[in-house]
Amino acid sequence: MAVRTASELAHQIEQQVATGALGPGDRLPPVREHARRLGIAPNTVAAAYRRLRERGLVVGRGRQGTVVAERPVVAPVLGQQLPPGVVDAMTGNPDTWLLPDLTAAVAAAAARAPVRYGDPLVDPGLALASEAMFAADGVDTAHLTVVSGAMDAVERLLGAHLRRGDRVGVEDPGYASVLRVVTAMGLVPVPVAVDDDGPMPDPLARAVAAGLEAFVLTPRANNPRGSALNPRRARELDRVLASDPGVFVIEDDHAGPVAGVDFVGVGRDRPRWAMVRSMAKSLGPDLRLAVVAGDRATVDRVEGRLQVGPGWVSHLLQRIVAHALTDPDTGSAVAEASRRYAARRGRLRATLAAAGIESHGRSGLSVWVPVPDEQAVVMAMLERGFAVRAGDIYRLQSPPAIRVTTAALDDATSDALAAALVDVLEPRSASTRIA
Repeated sequence: MAVRTASELAHQIEQQVATGALGPGDRLPPVREHARRLGIAPNTVAAAYRRLRERGLVVGRGRQGTVVAERPVVAPVLGQQLPPGVVDAMTGNPDTWLLPDLTAAVAAAAARAPVRYGDPLVDPGLALASEAMFAADGVDTAHLTVVSGAMDAVERLLGAHLRRGDRVGVEDPGYASVLRVVTAMGLVPVPVAVDDDGPMPDPLARAVAAGLEAFVLTPRANNPRGSALNPRRARELDRVLASDPGVFVIEDDHAGPVAGVDFVGVGRDRPRWAMVRSMAKSLGPDLRLAVVAGDRATVDRVEGRLQVGPGWVSHLLQRIVAHALTDPDTGSAVAEASRRYAARRGRLRATLAAAGIESHGRSGLSVWVPVPDEQAVVMAMLERGFAVRAGDIYRLQSPPAIRVTTAALDDATSDALAAALVDVLEPRSASTRIA
């Protein structure tokens, strides 16, 4: 198809990236050369490349020209089909059998009076429940709002204060969707190394000294490593962050009450801060709702932008969550789910440790296993009947690993998966074998 406009050329290149015809690091032709090949003006090609950069598909590398980004932001392939009989330990879902029954909450929400234009953005019942929830963790609740899930919150929060080219500290390894959001917004992700206690102080100090506008961290249930802050680490991070009060700190507490450890936070004694708690892992992924607490200017900006777009998050959803947060039976079900997730995570780690295999996962729904070759291990495990996730989408500079979702693994399946992984990663005195 003949290409005549910048929009058409950008779409053509995007399709090549989406289909794999162009891969990470592949170089696009120089502007003038590409224009000559297509018979269009150089400024048309330059405009197309600029659009692709703004959308996170390509990056400029100076004299190397324009190349496809390491994590190009293109439409994901959803609904990946696994071969029959393969155990899914890769998708990161909570166990549907451990999600609370929300029938009563749905009925109670539907029985309330309809919401009209001009009504408050935050349902009063959810505001009260959220205030109690956050207050129990020592979070200031003077300013609260509601958005459509954790990643919607992160994107809106970054957009409230940052502009293209600003540097954002991100966990390494860290949640792939955070990396995609940062890249898609034209921001620059700056890796901050993570250990079992969360982001490490020295890497954060170096990132802050080099200049950061924001820092996004998960206080517990880091996805994929399963890190969780303890009070000592939180104090260390606060001391580092105190060196630059202008850094906007965003805490993404996506797992909330099913993380398996108590909440420990950082960064709220600052001019700009935000705390996000999603309901996806504890109440169900289809409840696209997260509560955000923060400083007044940040919350005001998020709500202002929300009102010129979707307007508000459905009050039916808000009322369902409010009922669930205050219902004793739901609370008991969530607490039981947290215990089961911790037991399943612990069982796999203990079995691997007994075989001499290193793993990580203090909290959350997954276990992070360092490996020498991610793709080789993923394929070897698939041959043995288990689908696990290669860690490259979560990493910037950290070493290779795989993520194993343990949320729905019963004891027998967990033991079989561990045995398969031991077979693939058989410890030797100086090396590791991959079958």
